[in-house]
Amino acid sequence: METQLLIIDPQVDFCDPSGALFVQGADADMERLAGFVSAHGAGLAGIHVTLDTHHKRDIAHPLWWRNATGAHPTPFTIISVEDVESERWIPADPTQAERSLAYVYALAANGRYPLCIWPEHCLIGSTGHAVYPVLFDALGEWERISGESIAFWRKGENPLTEHYSVLRADVPDPDDPSTLPNIALIDALRSADRILVAGEAGSHCVASTLRDLDTLAPELTRRLVLLTDTVSPVTGFEALQESFLNDLTPRGMRLSTTKEMAL
Repeated sequence: METQLLIIDPQVDFCDPSGALFVQGADADMERLAGFVSAHGAGLAGIHVTLDTHHKRDIAHPLWWRNATGAHPTPFTIISVEDVESERWIPADPTQAERSLAYVYALAANGRYPLCIWPEHCLIGSTGHAVYPVLFDALGEWERISGESIAFWRKGENPLTEHYSVLRADVPDPDDPSTLPNIALIDALRSADRILVAGEAGSHCVASTLRDLDTLAPELTRRLVLLTDTVSPVTGFEALQESFLNDLTPRGMRLSTTKEMAL
């Protein structure tokens, strides 16, 4: 049986308590995951790691928006269609007004997430963009022993759309292939009989990636095994993680832990 491991956004900004967008419990999640990779790496045919990757100027960062006084929104502000239509929040760059309004309309239409303004995180070139050190070391050792290379998949570089899922942006940009369905990753996963999944956050990037996999390649859902002791939700969004679990487990996704999983 071929087993592959898909690790979603195991980055310092999410997993270190001093990170820009620390997910409560993620540090312990990564400790457990690193131990699992070290103990069971011989049973892994491949490892995929996604990397949230952003510019400072991003539609979901404070710098993009301002109000009538010129103030930027505070992190975790939700910006609705009504907020943009009424000009409670407007793009700091006036040339982006039309596209920004169209964007919040598109988010409302797809019904997955509203526009949430996040702290600036996973900025290209920053310490926060890096893989959490204890896991990075375990992955490096796996490469040394296995002779294989980790497959890294970046997402989120287009500042005009959110990109929770590594498989496609929340609002794909037809002019930017990086926001369109990631067929290369899907094809790489097809060779696996079992796909172990870990990473952060269970409420957002893990949930979105696996929901998209279920939509784009539904035959793979029954091969998924979520390692629940390596996944945590963003505080305040716990219900989104529960909803994702409740939706995908009846469709065949299995749940396990790093202690229970045998390779």
